[in-house]
Amino acid sequence: MGFSIEHLEENGFSIIALKDDAGAQVHVIPSFGALLHAFIVPNGNGKLNVIDSYKNVSELNAGVTGSFKSVKLSPFACRIKDARYNWQGKSYTVQKSPIHGLLYDQAFTITKEEVNDSYAEIELEHHYPGSDAGYPFPYSCEVKYRLLPDQMLQVTTAILNQHSGAIPVMDGWHPYFTTGTPVDQLELQFWSKEIVEFDEKLIPTGKVLPFNGYSESKSLHGVSLDNSFLLDFNRPAPLCTLKDPVKGVQIEFFPDQAYPVLQVYTPPHRNSIAIENLTGAPNAFNNGMGLVTLEAGESMLFTTAVRVK
Repeated sequence: MGFSIEHLEENGFSIIALKDDAGAQVHVIPSFGALLHAFIVPNGNGKLNVIDSYKNVSELNAGVTGSFKSVKLSPFACRIKDARYNWQGKSYTVQKSPIHGLLYDQAFTITKEEVNDSYAEIELEHHYPGSDAGYPFPYSCEVKYRLLPDQMLQVTTAILNQHSGAIPVMDGWHPYFTTGTPVDQLELQFWSKEIVEFDEKLIPTGKVLPFNGYSESKSLHGVSLDNSFLLDFNRPAPLCTLKDPVKGVQIEFFPDQAYPVLQVYTPPHRNSIAIENLTGAPNAFNNGMGLVTLEAGESMLFTTAVRVK
């Protein structure tokens, strides 16, 4: 199979497109949170983009802090209660949004482009200097997008601690998926053993409860979700599957064990659904549920993959 990389200018976006000669494409916008703009696959006589993307730059600028669609979530994902947390005996208050991290609107630099007989790949990097008083810990975030055969996209994140001491990290990614069919006509299945209990403000109470309610494919008709589920890695992959029985499309998810939390969110418009791989639960900086500690100079990889059938 042949692969290629192309640089595009489209609707005000500077896009890097990973392509294969079967028609699959992955579009990434480095200048805005290493955003995944499109995952396009052949569909009948046409093409289908399974990512709910922004139409233009104006829509992105106006809407990113409402939905955070498809941006990198780092150094934390979801919510930090009241924007405050304690780390190694000191209290910190995040000055930027206490939701979905500090890099969602930051520019990433292209550090590598590679094409061979097996894949097309780009690497993007952002060096965070510790500029927010609520997270004064410098680190680098590298995101690697790799288009593989059979309409498979692999996303790998590497976090390197450049601070003089240990730092807290929670990693994630926030894609909204769509097949063009309303969410109420889609079906969801995933392997889960527990659900994180939330309070009325969607902050974890500290408890996890037994849960396997989606071990079989279930209709999303009338179902509203904004929940964190703990994946069961003893089950066979894919660990999550979103099905469109109308179009005959299936989106499969293959997170590695560095991403034990599956966050699922159905927005009010119900035209797409957020299916997120996270290292921890919301408010992890306070409750410690999945919080990663990186020592000075230490790095860690987090990998997930999505396949469209």
